[in-house]
Amino acid sequence: MSKRNSQAAKSAARERLRQEREREAKRAKAKRQSLVVLAVIVVLAIVGGIGYLVMQANKPSYWESAKNDKLVAPKNTSGSNGTTVVVGKSSAKNTLKEYEDSRCPICAQFEQSVGETVQKDVKDGKYKIEYIGATFIDGNGGEGSKNALSALGAALNVSPDAFLQYKSALYSTKYHPDEKVDKFKDDAYLIKVANTVDALKDNKAFQKDVKDGTFDKWALEMSAKFDKNKDGVTGTPTLFMNGKKLTGSDGQNAPMTVQEFNTAVDKLVKK
Repeated sequence: MSKRNSQAAKSAARERLRQEREREAKRAKAKRQSLVVLAVIVVLAIVGGIGYLVMQANKPSYWESAKNDKLVAPKNTSGSNGTTVVVGKSSAKNTLKEYEDSRCPICAQFEQSVGETVQKDVKDGKYKIEYIGATFIDGNGGEGSKNALSALGAALNVSPDAFLQYKSALYSTKYHPDEKVDKFKDDAYLIKVANTVDALKDNKAFQKDVKDGTFDKWALEMSAKFDKNKDGVTGTPTLFMNGKKLTGSDGQNAPMTVQEFNTAVDKLVKK
């Protein structure tokens, strides 16, 4: 091989080596850039995730936001924000005021024991009912009291009788859940119970109101009425006949048997 050829070969080899080094350097640079971009993306994702979690944590709950909804009061109501609910014959001289929370186990016991008597008395015109719905049990966790109260509003929107029958069904042995089990938060469960009431069975308008939360704002207004009541009521069930508290044999709590209830009522009703 000539000296010239040898020099050309060496120059070509050096050029190939230089080009290879440049390609390797470009690959390394591109890799570093990719890693930097990836790191930035990860950091942004973490920051974004934390921001989202903070935003969600500070986001008002559904029921808190429902306070700002447009108020829709059910039919068959009156008074401020439609929170006066009176069921029975307008000619009835006496008024039984009922304070109840839909999740309340003692309310369920009262309704299961005395409910039929109350409904018969109302039908007979012995007295009418003024109902005040509470939701304080939700304060221990859950939202079923508010959701059930909204559904009761949907039943009242159908008719006063549908309201009474639905209230009775919600408190029934078969459908009233343990206080610690928040079944009433589930619209499907509330509709299932409603299907046992003739006026509400497969009632599409009622079901739509329950699913849409048409009376959610109203339920909050009713709950606020309980919280601000001037009767000094803090628990349920609490009953008043013509403004005077009804109690059982213990002289303190609501009468829990038909006999005790009738005895207490008959002392206070106007003939």
